[in-house]
Amino acid sequence: MPRLRDPAELRSRVAAAPVARLATLRPDGAPRLVPISFVLVDELLCSAVDQVKSKDHPRLARLSDIAHDSRVSVLIDHYTPDWSQLWWIRIDGTAVVHDAGELWERALAALTVKYPQYADQPPNGPVIAVTPSRWSGWVAAR
Repeated sequence: MPRLRDPAELRSRVAAAPVARLATLRPDGAPRLVPISFVLVDELLCSAVDQVKSKDHPRLARLSDIAHDSRVSVLIDHYTPDWSQLWWIRIDGTAVVHDAGELWERALAALTVKYPQYADQPPNGPVIAVTPSRWSGWVAAR
């Protein structure tokens, strides 16, 4: 299986990707998987609760999951009908929720730069910051 191993290539692919999937653990141990917008800030992968995409309330279940068990995985992948161009990267780590502070401000600013959809309504909710403990990846062709 062709693995992605080069840290610079892993980081570059992740930084350029528009969407990822965040996996958290529910209190009963079942996985919860949700799509997220995200940005890399230093060595952290950050995502914020925003107002652009419809939500019932800003205190999302993923935030409660992280409070209960900080272990998470983030999957970033590229799909195309040309299967020779497929790839995926998984980041396993621990997450912390920030409601204010320097990292919160930097993450929100970086998300606003990455996503034009935030131009009129920048995110201002809690930020999930994932500290990676392991990066792994696969690419269809080398």
